[in-house]
Amino acid sequence: MPELPDVTVYVELLGRRVTGHPLKRVRVFSPFLLRTFEPPVEEAEGRNVLAVERLGKRIVLALDDDLFLVIHLMIAGRFRWKDASPPSVSSPQAVPARRAKPQPAFGKITLAQFEFDAGLLGLTEASPKKRASLHVIRGRGALMVLAPRGLDGLSATTGAFIERLRSESRTLKRALTDPRLFDGVGNAYSDEILHAAQLSPLQLSRNLTDDEAARLHDAYRRVLTHWTDRLRAEFGLIGGAAGRFPGPGEITAFRPDFAVHGKFGKPCPVCGAPVQRIIYAENECNYCARCQTGGKVLSDRSMARLLRDDWPRTIEELEEQA
Repeated sequence: MPELPDVTVYVELLGRRVTGHPLKRVRVFSPFLLRTFEPPVEEAEGRNVLAVERLGKRIVLALDDDLFLVIHLMIAGRFRWKDASPPSVSSPQAVPARRAKPQPAFGKITLAQFEFDAGLLGLTEASPKKRASLHVIRGRGALMVLAPRGLDGLSATTGAFIERLRSESRTLKRALTDPRLFDGVGNAYSDEILHAAQLSPLQLSRNLTDDEAARLHDAYRRVLTHWTDRLRAEFGLIGGAAGRFPGPGEITAFRPDFAVHGKFGKPCPVCGAPVQRIIYAENECNYCARCQTGGKVLSDRSMARLLRDDWPRTIEELEEQA
């Protein structure tokens, strides 16, 4: 699932392309995508885009007259962009009696298309399980009902971060990924944050010392800021440029320069020990035993005993909370 750095880059890339321009047309191709019926999605057509915003892991198009399109990419959802073609000069042609059925511009995996003057935005999902969603919301008050209410750990003080962390007794892995506790962090970046903080993913949040909790907050800010800035540079968003929109496979949870996430069996970049992993239900956690757990290799069975009610048993259950 795209997390805070990825979603931030999507928001900035879209904002520089569509803010101040009308949303000319919306085409929904998947019967599973649209999760609201009032107001109808057609009501968004012709309205100007006032802003593109991030709401947790959701992307929001704020339109005229207090209307909002809220898109949740879930695990496999991605955006594609196609610049508008320059108008061609040709002789007038007769208008066909019947308009051809609109075709997805990005292939069969296209769930929806949003047409602007500058180009075409496609929402795709390369998975047979259609989890991405689109909500049409009227009023910012109704929009905030969808907000997961997680704390923005980037702007929060260390004291506020620690208070939220200790508000529930959770494993650190689950605490960081719970959108009701913290904003925008999922499976990939929680692994990276915990490795940077040199803390076990199974340590309980209320058992941390003040120094350990402060270290976790510092790692949270460093990791998310580093990767957000790195993605901005990768897609040309430095200095106010419009940037290059990501192509297939460029927004991913498995990056070559991650320290531990997706690196099972490979050497830890800090100590050289092989990266370990623990698997529970459909979830996976990657860590370095030498850096994070005092050399102890955690077992899947011990994880199951610790997590039970603390960790969702399916991907659907986990991501629906985000």
